[in-house]
Amino acid sequence: MRFIHIADIHLGATPDAGKAYSAIRPKELWDTFEYVIEVCEREKIDLLLIAGDLFHRQPLLRELKEVNFLFSSLSHTKVVLIAGNHDYIRRDSYYRTFQWSENVYPLFGEEMEYVAFSELQTAVYGFSYYSREIVEAKYDTAVACGVQPFEILLAHGGDEKHIPIHREKLEKSGFAYVALGHIHQTAEKQERGSGFLKRQRILYAGSLEPIDRNDIGIHGFVEGEIRQEGVCCRRVPCAKRQYIHMQIPVDERQTAGSLYRLMKQVVEETGVENIYKITLRGSRDADIVFDTANMDAYGNILEILDETHPVYDFARLAEENSHNLLGVYIRMLQGCPENSVEYKALCEGVEAILTNMHGEKEKQI
Repeated sequence: MRFIHIADIHLGATPDAGKAYSAIRPKELWDTFEYVIEVCEREKIDLLLIAGDLFHRQPLLRELKEVNFLFSSLSHTKVVLIAGNHDYIRRDSYYRTFQWSENVYPLFGEEMEYVAFSELQTAVYGFSYYSREIVEAKYDTAVACGVQPFEILLAHGGDEKHIPIHREKLEKSGFAYVALGHIHQTAEKQERGSGFLKRQRILYAGSLEPIDRNDIGIHGFVEGEIRQEGVCCRRVPCAKRQYIHMQIPVDERQTAGSLYRLMKQVVEETGVENIYKITLRGSRDADIVFDTANMDAYGNILEILDETHPVYDFARLAEENSHNLLGVYIRMLQGCPENSVEYKALCEGVEAILTNMHGEKEKQI
């Protein structure tokens, strides 16, 4: 029995609203979801498992109709889904009354239920959220009842406010596979070139597309196959973008212009479609100012953190300012190791005092 497991699609979200690329992100979420549907049809996948948060908030009726159209285009695949904490089943939710295509099996009950597919020798269990938060560890008591040879649990949660999950309990639950949702990043790493995740049967799919700046790494879906001897899974990347956190080393030879060119080159080599958080580390010429607000060449840098420190000739400054606050401050901290907190305080303090001194001189002029 072959399946694809996805979660946290968040249709209707607008990640990083206000950024240059944010206007097209909602469509990219839909496009990637539609790509998964195309893979299901092309590969004749038996089950598409959606482990919650298909939508970023309460789905609109027209959105449900669009999703249902995509599901109805599947000639072989059956779809099983649950509602998560973002698209939970509110009292006025369209989930309650919507008429799905005959190949769609929503598990929208508030308590555990299942749907059995005898032709696949498979049953899928799950329940849906009826509120934004559920603090009870409801999956601790979930067990496979043996209605079919292969049984799967759809589950959404994993933190203290959204159904805490204890893996040791799930390991003993009897399910052939546990399809998890809610956590956008995946914990285990697939060895490059190894293909399948060996002996992994309790997996977070991760978000189909990265939604938040902390959703770093590769995103996509889990493709799996359940056989008599067990389950085999592999991760298939398909997201259009990645969030990438990187550090760029800087030294005192760097100018604002050369740093701009360096960052532009790094983004080009890593991928201009990706979204970046960049931290500048190292030292800089004390006379140089990095205008980080104007260093985003492609409009895809979320944040630039300047953690560099200026390089000063402390001995010269101490001698020239021997009778004022600056000289006293330098003598107090001079000689401490460069990687120490004291050295950082020395650099930041000297910079602050010099800035104040320059400001006073400008006022006098």
